[in-house]
Amino acid sequence: MDDDALWTIGELARLTGLTVKTIRFWSDAGVVPPTDRTPVGYRLYGRDALARLGLVRTLRDLGIDLATIQRVLEREVSVADVASAHAEALDVQIRTLRLRRAVLRAVANRGSTPEEMQLMHKLATLSDQERRRMIHDFVDQAFGGLDVDATFLTLMHGAMPELPDNPTAEQLNAWVELAELVQDDGFRARMRRAAADQVRARAEAGQPDEAAARRLAELIQARTASAREAGIEPTSQAARPVLDELAAECARLCGREDGAEFRTWLLARMETGHDSGYTRYWELLAVINGWPPAPSVTPAVEWLIAGLRGN
Repeated sequence: MDDDALWTIGELARLTGLTVKTIRFWSDAGVVPPTDRTPVGYRLYGRDALARLGLVRTLRDLGIDLATIQRVLEREVSVADVASAHAEALDVQIRTLRLRRAVLRAVANRGSTPEEMQLMHKLATLSDQERRRMIHDFVDQAFGGLDVDATFLTLMHGAMPELPDNPTAEQLNAWVELAELVQDDGFRARMRRAAADQVRARAEAGQPDEAAARRLAELIQARTASAREAGIEPTSQAARPVLDELAAECARLCGREDGAEFRTWLLARMETGHDSGYTRYWELLAVINGWPPAPSVTPAVEWLIAGLRGN
């Protein structure tokens, strides 16, 4: 190709596959100025204009605006800097589109009302910082001013919902439920009541050893699971040996004597803690964050509560 060759705008359009209208618009914007003009004023373009046109086309295909392209061509900013900035902007757009897709799928699966869809979209598009603030506000309001265990507070403040960029409908539904839960005054009151009850119980019975408490929880899980598998109803006579063993172990851990008074005290503690919704809170966090599901303690706790209540 002749280095001195000049093309009209129509010839340039045929060479590049672009429309005359597009080339004229870019030329008028100053990003692909003509190399020369004919005696009657028609624009002519040389090899430099052809090369520049190729670069402009590429940058426009990548979504970069003409003003920024002009700065690149004038060496005011590098292509690398522009690419980096636009890649970051695209990351945000992609995340937004994925969230919108997840919201629409969840709405379709749930058969949501317009109000539910609006709420779901609002909650799904919160930033990580906004989600964290929501959980911190909940923890502060539910447990502030109580002499709760410092390790427990650290755990509650540290376990944050991390909604992925491409959440599943299940994760999105879990986040919506969790967000509604932590903003519910009734749930906050139940959690605070359960925490205050644990503080009183700790003062009455002393602080149990963490390892011993974990062994007790495992024992309760194992014994109640065996009883359920054997078809033993918690209020039946057949359940008494299991209840006696578990109550005696709880009493020993608390430094108290087993008996009717202790079992009444234990039942009240378990009922308050179980009704708080604490277990559901952690189940939802596990779904949102993609954590392996922990074995549910609910069947064990419900069996033991029913046994203590019935006996």
